[in-house]
Amino acid sequence: MRAISYDRFGPAADVLERVEIDTPAPGPGEVRVRLAWSGVNPSDAKARAGARPGVTKPAFDRIIPHSDGAGEIDAVGSGVDAARIGQRVWVWNGQWQRPFGTAAEAICLPDAQAVHLPEGVDLAAGATLGIPGLTAAHAVFGSGDVAGQTLLISGGAGAVGHSAVQLAKWGGATVIATARGDGLTRAAEAGADHCLDYTDPELAAQILAASGGAGVDRAVEVEFGRNVTMLAEVMRPQGTICAYGSGAEMTPVLPFGPYLFKALTLDILLIYILHATARTQAIHRLHAALQAGALHPAIAGTYPLADCAAAQDAVMTPGRAGAVLLEI
Repeated sequence: MRAISYDRFGPAADVLERVEIDTPAPGPGEVRVRLAWSGVNPSDAKARAGARPGVTKPAFDRIIPHSDGAGEIDAVGSGVDAARIGQRVWVWNGQWQRPFGTAAEAICLPDAQAVHLPEGVDLAAGATLGIPGLTAAHAVFGSGDVAGQTLLISGGAGAVGHSAVQLAKWGGATVIATARGDGLTRAAEAGADHCLDYTDPELAAQILAASGGAGVDRAVEVEFGRNVTMLAEVMRPQGTICAYGSGAEMTPVLPFGPYLFKALTLDILLIYILHATARTQAIHRLHAALQAGALHPAIAGTYPLADCAAAQDAVMTPGRAGAVLLEI
């Protein structure tokens, strides 16, 4: 089968190469998915570049990148119901702690990691449900229903934030989203009640005004380090900050006093290791929103498999308006 792989760190165009390898056979408890789409995420590009502190070489001799994808099950291993053959599915953690991910014509992985895609949802949308979709769903609903609450969603035009805005509105929340430029329009079109420029020096005051002075119940935060002080100002007492990113400032200084006297909860989210119960709940939320027509994952661009390097570069482009996919 065709695949894209690398055996050393470096720029995408230098180290990613097209290879022909044997089509894998599913082992016990596994299914094989013939992939239609591979979802490309910033974590894939960072891993290939060797951007993780202290990591000097790839974890495996050869890696097929990407953890997200969608396709159809065409074979099952022992212990798996043969009725699964022919199911349209999306996959999660395809390349997490494994050498072979979804940048290929097929992938074998544990049965539970191939999720039956609801009827009427296309496979391209399915390829966005792994890292971006599950992150958005858990960041919004990780503490339960949000009806009647005020949610602050930073980066409301990004792949995670854009879906989080839609999910929060579907859940009955008042949504304050931050973005910039054209992203403000995208966040508004996704359903945000208030769209604020995250570069405005009066952002904290604007968020408090948008909340009616009561503060924010739950923050979905993509740049925790940059916003750590502002969040202390805008959160209501006993509010929750669900932080899934902090790329601009990885060593933030926490203003402990303001956090303490508001008894704020800091929930740091790494979707790869989400507890099984919480993952199942997030999957149910995603499927329900999709079937209700309330969630439309944005796709910024699609690339053929051979252009994987361009796709990985694109996913790292600031201001990207949605997910990046490889068409297999």
